[in-house]
Amino acid sequence: MTDLAAERVSLDLTHVIYNASSDTSFVLALLTLSPILLMPAYAVLAVHTRELTIINMWAGQLLSEGLNLVLKHIFKQERPVDSHLHLNGYGFPSSHSQYMGYFSAFLICHVYFRHRFALSGSVVLDQLFRIVVYLGLVVWCAIVAYSRFALLYHTPHQVKWGLGIGIVLGVSHYVCTELLPAKFPDSMFGRIRSAIVNHPISVWLQLRDGWGVWADGGREAEWKQWRTEWLKQACTSGGEKDGMSFAAKPLVFYQSDVRSHTIS
Repeated sequence: MTDLAAERVSLDLTHVIYNASSDTSFVLALLTLSPILLMPAYAVLAVHTRELTIINMWAGQLLSEGLNLVLKHIFKQERPVDSHLHLNGYGFPSSHSQYMGYFSAFLICHVYFRHRFALSGSVVLDQLFRIVVYLGLVVWCAIVAYSRFALLYHTPHQVKWGLGIGIVLGVSHYVCTELLPAKFPDSMFGRIRSAIVNHPISVWLQLRDGWGVWADGGREAEWKQWRTEWLKQACTSGGEKDGMSFAAKPLVFYQSDVRSHTIS
């Protein structure tokens, strides 16, 4: 073996080993990679929306990853003893479990306390949709955490602690940086957030605090603006069949619960 070959190691971030004879193991191997896809999603949303809440959530996610790395080097707990995998790094706490614990906890808190979806006109349907969102996040988080155990990357102890640390971080970060500033704008947390939004660099980068103004972060307001301009163009283009027929119809907008700085 050459010296160059001896120095090569597996990039555990994307290299997943699973049981080739099991379809379940293959699915878990795919799902265990899903947290990696969230980082580019954070980046795209942050650049496209310039939304402070998204940037704040991303920053907390990075802090969680940093804390996980520190904890692993403090405890130096090995991975499962029955695993025959050649893995790099320590196993406590599970970084994937902590990642998803933070992500799910922060997002569930945001949807529960501040975000308002467009109303369908049916209270039952609206509540059912919110429940589906909550369950989807919980199930996703649970499956990723379970995959770390099923694929022999971590022990149940390491997975449970990873989840617990991530959930505590997600809830704590949301409460201190999102909930308290919105509910108590004159508090220290509220003043810090206002200072960030009003900072010249933030203004230059066109950052915004959408949920500080709209209950849905501004999605409906942007849609209304687009719809108005769309109908104007349809009318001016002389499209009798398409444009005028739409323009003649009354616009029915979703009635969102838009309450500035109100927590329910």
